[in-house]
Amino acid sequence: MSFDKRAFRQALGSFPTGVAVITAVSPSRHPMGITVNSFTSVSLDPPMVLWCLDKKSDRYQVFTKAKGFTISVLGTAHEDVSARLAKQGSHSLEGIALIETELGPPALADALAFFECGSEAVHEGGDHAILLGRVLRFARHDAGAPLVFFRGRYGALAEA
Repeated sequence: MSFDKRAFRQALGSFPTGVAVITAVSPSRHPMGITVNSFTSVSLDPPMVLWCLDKKSDRYQVFTKAKGFTISVLGTAHEDVSARLAKQGSHSLEGIALIETELGPPALADALAFFECGSEAVHEGGDHAILLGRVLRFARHDAGAPLVFFRGRYGALAEA
């Protein structure tokens, strides 16, 4: 029996997700970013989160070897940033409003929330790596609607 990977991916796209940008600092000390929709909470005690990274990503080595990373939760105003950092080779944060963090990798200045994480573990997960982070610091802003990804497109939540 053959497994239709394209149909599987389309079925997974039926689950709406939030969108985040993960930042890390390269060995040459340049911050870089990548867009993900695989961010989720893992534990409150200790505070832990995870996200997944394709092993074919040109940023794989930097993120899997980094001592830490920062996760910025995107709002609807970030669609262009998200699209830019989702592409291979488009990992520069130049021109994006950033704020410094104690850990090093910057956060997006106008993110809905951000989490500074120490790298806890990297696990194998098929064609992806699962990166587990221990949250060291975080902040959130009450204003703004989240950027959502559903069936291959960006969207937003309807207001109540």
